[in-house]
Amino acid sequence: MTLSRCLLAACSTLLIAQLATAQDRDWGVNRSIEQISPSVFRWGSDNQYGAYIVGDDGIAIIDGHYCPSGTVAWVRDEIAKRHDVPIKYIVLSHDHPDHICNSNMFSDTAITVGHKNIVPHIVRENRPSAVPDVTFERSMDLQLGGITATLLYFGPSHSDNLIQVHVPDEKVLVAVDMAKGRSLFPDYRDMDVHSMLDVLRTLEHLPDVEIVLPGHGPVSDQANFGHQRRYIKALRDTVLEKMVAGYSLLEIRDSITMSEFSDFGSFENHLDSNIVTMWGYLYRYREPNIRIGPDEAVACREDNSNCRTADPH
Repeated sequence: MTLSRCLLAACSTLLIAQLATAQDRDWGVNRSIEQISPSVFRWGSDNQYGAYIVGDDGIAIIDGHYCPSGTVAWVRDEIAKRHDVPIKYIVLSHDHPDHICNSNMFSDTAITVGHKNIVPHIVRENRPSAVPDVTFERSMDLQLGGITATLLYFGPSHSDNLIQVHVPDEKVLVAVDMAKGRSLFPDYRDMDVHSMLDVLRTLEHLPDVEIVLPGHGPVSDQANFGHQRRYIKALRDTVLEKMVAGYSLLEIRDSITMSEFSDFGSFENHLDSNIVTMWGYLYRYREPNIRIGPDEAVACREDNSNCRTADPH
């Protein structure tokens, strides 16, 4: 099997499994709103969470939800019942559709805000989402009346547009898809791995943070960033070492066990796709001393990758 087919097979298996899971599950279960601090609330269902921040002048809601869950319409109605100020801002953490779907339900009263890199993704992919009216590059403060929410971008990470939402006065950080802790990402398809490691270190030591709200899983703290950083670094170093030693992708997949992290959530389901997509990232990152072999050259042509070394043919 050529390398391109190997990559395609791994990704296709993952996609089929995800689609089957999405079709079989019951959506909108265990909907909840939890007050985290005086101004910050966490909402969600199906082990996926957004947040909202309440000030005297209005509310900033962070993200949409899974498209079929119905949870966005539910939380909109709940907010109207519980609070007497309007939703003033929609904050989009990043462009992935499972987090921003149906966010346009708030567009009648709210201004949509996101990082400047998010707009091309939403427009190109025709995401079922609000499109930002206002974008920023590094940071932006949202004034809600008596409380400030600071939007922060530290560089490419899980995507090129993922932001954090910090409420320093209440020491809360909303870190959607960053505070994975002892749980694996499904893959690294659109992750800038080296920058991700830097961003995780920054978040691990960000001041005025005691409570961290992940996009998935329980409320946590900054230790989650350290757990994830150590895993990604170890995987990167291990895959890179074997690539430099001349191992093929198939040999790397067979030889890497990452057994010291076997207690991480989704380990059995995601380790192989982690290895494959880390290999893809590092393939584009490095320039080998020797030309690639015939099979690799064929793979480059077949999947239209950036084949940086000379074709031996």
